[in-house]
Amino acid sequence: MPIRIYNTLSKRKENFEPIRPGKVAMYVCGPTVYDSCHIGHARSAVVFDVIGRYLESHGFEVTYVRNFTDVDDKIIRRARELNTDCKSISEKYIMEFYEDMDSLYVRRATIEPRATEHIDAILRIIVTLMEKQVAYEIDGDVYFSVEAFKGYGKLSGRRLEDMEAGARVDVDIRKKNPFDFALWKAAKPGEPSWDSPWGKGRPGWHIECSGMSSQYLGETFDIHGGGKDLIFPHHENEIAQSEAAFGVQFVRYWAHNGFVNINHEKMSKSLGNFLLIRDILKTYHPEAVRLFLLSNHYRSPVDFTEQAMIEAETALEKIYGAMGRMDDVIASVPSRENGQGGEFWNRFHEAMDDDFNSAQGIGILFELIRTVNRTLDENAAELSSAKAAFIRSAYSDLSRMGRVLGILNLSPRSYFEQKKERGLGNTSVDPLWIEQMISERADARNNKNWKRADEIRDELIKKNILLEDRSGETIWKIGG
Repeated sequence: MPIRIYNTLSKRKENFEPIRPGKVAMYVCGPTVYDSCHIGHARSAVVFDVIGRYLESHGFEVTYVRNFTDVDDKIIRRARELNTDCKSISEKYIMEFYEDMDSLYVRRATIEPRATEHIDAILRIIVTLMEKQVAYEIDGDVYFSVEAFKGYGKLSGRRLEDMEAGARVDVDIRKKNPFDFALWKAAKPGEPSWDSPWGKGRPGWHIECSGMSSQYLGETFDIHGGGKDLIFPHHENEIAQSEAAFGVQFVRYWAHNGFVNINHEKMSKSLGNFLLIRDILKTYHPEAVRLFLLSNHYRSPVDFTEQAMIEAETALEKIYGAMGRMDDVIASVPSRENGQGGEFWNRFHEAMDDDFNSAQGIGILFELIRTVNRTLDENAAELSSAKAAFIRSAYSDLSRMGRVLGILNLSPRSYFEQKKERGLGNTSVDPLWIEQMISERADARNNKNWKRADEIRDELIKKNILLEDRSGETIWKIGG
């Protein structure tokens, strides 16, 4: 089954066929580094991290470029507020970005360029646009003429004649059209600047990405990603300036992730519901945050609530609990055969082939967990060789799913110990404590203290721990 991607440009799913067989070139817009990263940044980073991981699991060699916008109006304003320079601001928040992403197990991109290090590449495109007379200069500022590019609006579905200026564009009476956008901005006192044919200045936001993507991936590449908020004007403008300059299709497949809402409301600083990644990770395990962000299809919005995070924490514990049981089986029933994966991985693969449907893929993962727990419960006294082989195969499937989703980075014991040490989550359980409680319950039953035995069982149930007494031993599992 081929991979199918919903292409924002065509508004439909298309079979994925990379330009170079076996290789994928992917560019994702990274942060403008003027502040700490919030949960919306995390969603985009995790989504495209998983897409990259999945493409690699398919056998593709992925070149993933994710940029840093390190010169921008917002950075300049922040530097003035803090009475410092732009470089100090951008470096501080680039380091914070890495800390947050490393905590979330988001892998580094293949190439992570900074706009300020690619001024020459940016200027080459602007010069080409001026030569082709689709850009014009006014007092050291250079603007792209949207009316000179016939395809303007094809990504967002907007038509110039239907749009009104003022919402998401800079209104400047000097421009030929209100939607003409800045390619180069003339230097102002105290701002970072570089030499150009039009005098000292700095690049506009949109042209930065065209310069960096073309330098590393070429004039046409496979996948361009980012949040839905970037469709217009940012990605629309990238298409216009790149295709006008190069005369070829800019990107084959456009992919955009949905927003993160907070308690059913749009996240915004004005509403006071702006959640930073580093604050969220003080309460919830990073893998639970990943599970939450992947629990809906990447193109759909996801709603951050305390209940949603409790469910993600509980779900992660179920996975690690089952993984621990599987570890015990594999250790106790040695085999020369390695689990090669089977039915569940194939079904997970089919779900992810359909526009990277992580929500459906996670559902299949939990079918595996339920099947494994049921198999082990039904064969607690003695596990047949066929059942043991199934467990090994299921373990292989689970491990491969975990690598794609970016979870199961720890051993079960390390996971539960880590949660206990850091006090993360609302449903954390410690296997050592569970075993101690089971031992205490056994003593109570031997002494016919049925009341205490029942109290212990009830206490464990409240922690979502289920007990089964079989053949002189007690088996525990996380409820499912």
